[in-house]
Amino acid sequence: MAERRVFAGPAVRKVRREAGMTQAAMAEALDISPSYLNLIEHGQRPLSATVIVKLAERFEFDAAKLGAEDVPGGLAGLRRRLGDPRFADLGIGAQEVEEWLQTAPATAAAFARLFDAAPEGRTDVADEAPEVAAVRRAIEKWRNHFADLDAKAEELADELRLAGGDLYGTISERLRTRHQLGIRILPSDVMPDRLRWLDWHARQLMLNELLRPASRTFQAAATLAQIEAKAEIDALVAGAEFAETAAARLFERHLIHYFAAALMMPYSRFLRACDATGYDLLLLQRRFGAGYEQVAHRLTTLQRVGARGLPFFMLRIDRAGQGSKRYAGASQSPLVDGDARCPLWGMHEAFARPGEVIADLVELEDGSRWFTQSRSVAAPGATGSGTPARFAVCVGVDAKVAAPLIAARGLDLMRSPATPIGLGCRRCTRTGCVQRSMPPLGRPLRFREGERGVSAFDFAGD
Repeated sequence: MAERRVFAGPAVRKVRREAGMTQAAMAEALDISPSYLNLIEHGQRPLSATVIVKLAERFEFDAAKLGAEDVPGGLAGLRRRLGDPRFADLGIGAQEVEEWLQTAPATAAAFARLFDAAPEGRTDVADEAPEVAAVRRAIEKWRNHFADLDAKAEELADELRLAGGDLYGTISERLRTRHQLGIRILPSDVMPDRLRWLDWHARQLMLNELLRPASRTFQAAATLAQIEAKAEIDALVAGAEFAETAAARLFERHLIHYFAAALMMPYSRFLRACDATGYDLLLLQRRFGAGYEQVAHRLTTLQRVGARGLPFFMLRIDRAGQGSKRYAGASQSPLVDGDARCPLWGMHEAFARPGEVIADLVELEDGSRWFTQSRSVAAPGATGSGTPARFAVCVGVDAKVAAPLIAARGLDLMRSPATPIGLGCRRCTRTGCVQRSMPPLGRPLRFREGERGVSAFDFAGD
């Protein structure tokens, strides 16, 4: 098979401009002629392997992120949007979509934003709040990997490790000695609506007694992040250039929590443990004193150049199937898009089987396969009615690269039977589904007198 040619003119031009270099200066740094660089930037020549290596070495250029970082869902997400029935008559092929994303990623991102914002273009049940959507775009632009935060957290984790004792104890001691902050554990009736409260006037960090040990460590680490990683976090928030203050604050909170998780699960040690254990989530949870959800989220961040983990996505839903967290990471999985998902997917079973990790091999209509693992988790506290808050947390990876997972051992991931699922009934065109609750978009309903199929809706196929 011929090697796929990579056209990345806009990405190279962006790197050059950010470096403040002329074409002549950058060409000299890459040991190529200015005319060749000009052809590359105008999409008339592909990037050679040699040029890609030099870009990576001298400009921290990551070829794996070409184009896809600005479009939620990456190439697969763009194909899904262009697969809308309204575009059926245009005959847009997969190669054409890929070339668009490579040669004009900014316009592809603009199309994705307009498509997602248009009411008739949305196929999910609930509209995503604009500030939440903006933050999600910013996170996916970085593929949920923030190298500066990881490096600082890893350095701090090594320093705390040398201090000895458990991580919570060493964080507490650092807050006390370096920042004159004490920690108090308060009864839940004193803090009924808060898990953490930092009172600078009293120089105290107050934590709710309902927090489990892993969550207590996480909240203490988050406080340390607010103080010691403030410069790095502020720079990332400023660079995102959010139009709304609420979006900036949400992004700031995400970065604080990112640092806290990176402190509990330092990058290099965590990645080595993933490789050694076959990404055994429960074992990783115990080894690093973390919660299941914390480990699941951390798996989506392992994209350090030269030391990458598997490209996981993470999704968290409530009993109604509503997604409250979704990170595509480097997976480019369409399973995190939208807020409607298939009831046949095994992650919904997690609520009925608490404490159990439910593995599922699923196949989408385009033939792509994903290996997923889901488990229910309980949030501290209760709702106003006293009902415990529970969620199902799912991590998944492309079946093509899932072989290292201990949970997937013994499976022929590309030939074993897989659960056929869709991306929600309105986006799914599978016929004869007994779980179908709505007809698909763009397909006319059919009614045959004297007949009743297994599905409530019969519709015209391709």
